[in-house]
Amino acid sequence: MDTPGSQSSLHRANLERVLRAVRMAGSLTQAEIARGTGLSAATVSNIVRELKESGTVVVADTSSGGRRARSVSLSGDAGIVVGVDFGHTHLRVAVGNLAHRVLAEESEPIDVDVSAQQGFDRAEAMVGRLLEQAGFKSDKVIGVGLGVPGPIDVETGALGSTAILPGWTGVRPGQELSQRLGMQVYVDNDANLGALGELVWGAGRGLGDLAYIKVASGVGSGLVINGQIYRGPGGTAGEIGHITLDEAGPVCRCGNRGCLETFVGSRYLLNLLNANHPGELTLTGMVQLAQQGDLGCRRVIADAGRQIGMGVATLCNLLNPRRIILGGDLAEAGELVLSPIRDSVSRYAIPSAARQLSVVPGTLGGRAEVLGALALVMSEMGESGAIRQPAAANA
Repeated sequence: MDTPGSQSSLHRANLERVLRAVRMAGSLTQAEIARGTGLSAATVSNIVRELKESGTVVVADTSSGGRRARSVSLSGDAGIVVGVDFGHTHLRVAVGNLAHRVLAEESEPIDVDVSAQQGFDRAEAMVGRLLEQAGFKSDKVIGVGLGVPGPIDVETGALGSTAILPGWTGVRPGQELSQRLGMQVYVDNDANLGALGELVWGAGRGLGDLAYIKVASGVGSGLVINGQIYRGPGGTAGEIGHITLDEAGPVCRCGNRGCLETFVGSRYLLNLLNANHPGELTLTGMVQLAQQGDLGCRRVIADAGRQIGMGVATLCNLLNPRRIILGGDLAEAGELVLSPIRDSVSRYAIPSAARQLSVVPGTLGGRAEVLGALALVMSEMGESGAIRQPAAANA
């Protein structure tokens, strides 16, 4: 048994630091591992050699800055992870490996009024189907990441109040799916997973401080501080949708008045267009009409962008992030919404914070949350989970 402070425990800790760095990046050169972990080049070289001999990592020749380098990535068969994302209108499932390769993915529509049991029935079936499609048995799965559109109580694991899947309030989604699949399940809200997805796979790669803001039926944000999702002690950090903009404004579902969500949530925006656009107009439809030149839709989106920008400015003044990544249905409007956001940030944020900030659309679109669910498993799984023992590798 390793004793704290011993050479063996120090070696184990260093090995796990290297594994985590590679697992979260997908692939790194040995020099990048050394910079990211603070370990010496010699220590990294020795650890990589050990992991290569055990079959845990694969090393390939590459180039970096015009110089020869060695790229390190986890072995494609080091383990399988599964991502499950429940959204307002969809259920999406993905199967991937620790080398950041998505092996199978599928999405299907889901009714907002579906019961939790019906939703989990469909998720269970999709997971089984995709594992079979990818050619893996369930015993190869290291863990499952689960995304839900609402806050998770950190003490009970229960889903808090949500306007998106109202029949799910009080359900313990992680426990339910774990019992069905017989696998370890890690659960988080959709905004946090969107942030994690963009951090690992998309527009946030290489950054340690950012905020992902998802605007769809509601408004939420995921905060990344020093490369880690920040959830707060109660798991509700990032509820930007409930920043008060007008104390005399509309009553919000949270019980307060004039929250940001009451001015930019889909229900509010679409109600503004009911008179001129009768019928079943959706947020996606509104964005498409705006891109085609519809002046009413363009005005509604611009006004929403300015309101979102006020919330972003508050985040800038408090946390000073490097980047804001906009996700959700409204992000498809591109510069029609991004430009007004930047205008509000320049007006309301501290100038030094505003100058350092970039506001960009997410690059993953509707896949951000399910890819974030895969990344959640990689970030939360036990550090030794992907470490093979040489004897087992040779068996």
